[in-house]
Amino acid sequence: MTTKNLCLEHVLRASSLKEKAPTIIMLHGYGSNENDLFSFSPQLDEKYLIVSAKAPIPMQPYGNAWYAITYEPGNKKFTNDEQAVASRDTIAEFIDEVIENYHADPDNIILFGFSQGAILSYAVALSYPEKVSRVVAMSGYIHQPLLKENFEKGDFSNLKVYSSHGYLDEVVPVEWDRKTKPFLENLAIKVKYSEFPVGHGVSPENFMEIKKWLAE
Repeated sequence: MTTKNLCLEHVLRASSLKEKAPTIIMLHGYGSNENDLFSFSPQLDEKYLIVSAKAPIPMQPYGNAWYAITYEPGNKKFTNDEQAVASRDTIAEFIDEVIENYHADPDNIILFGFSQGAILSYAVALSYPEKVSRVVAMSGYIHQPLLKENFEKGDFSNLKVYSSHGYLDEVVPVEWDRKTKPFLENLAIKVKYSEFPVGHGVSPENFMEIKKWLAE
């Protein structure tokens, strides 16, 4: 569907509802693009407005990133937190634009992120809980430097989280994500956490569980 000029490039599937549609905003992983997670959209309920965003940093020879990642000897990984925080705030602005331009229900915004997109889904939801009702985070983790200062004072009473990870993941270690559930529960956020026998990806069983969680 033709999309409008918002702060992030995106593809869109309209909702079957005429107005105030529950909305899924998809955030892809490092080196991917807006069409990646959008491939799930035919299998999601027609009531959802689905908006799949493209990360702002182009990569060579193709793909996009929400922020740069560098690897150094000894398997040390460094993230450009400044770029990540900028993307966090751009996504928060994008949510407002989606509500204004596409008749999305402001009380029913779901962030649906994979890997880097999952990390940013947590960052946006915990920094701007008034903008997000639910998070589906696959193969990510909570990177605390991306959270707003004094974020823990936010109102998380309406936020619910689904978190999943492949326990064979060689890109984002599952141990990082195992800290998610206790971290969120410490903020009194309702969270469902699941692991699956896959690597850095989403298994059919994982996706079926996500659909069930969304329906509930």
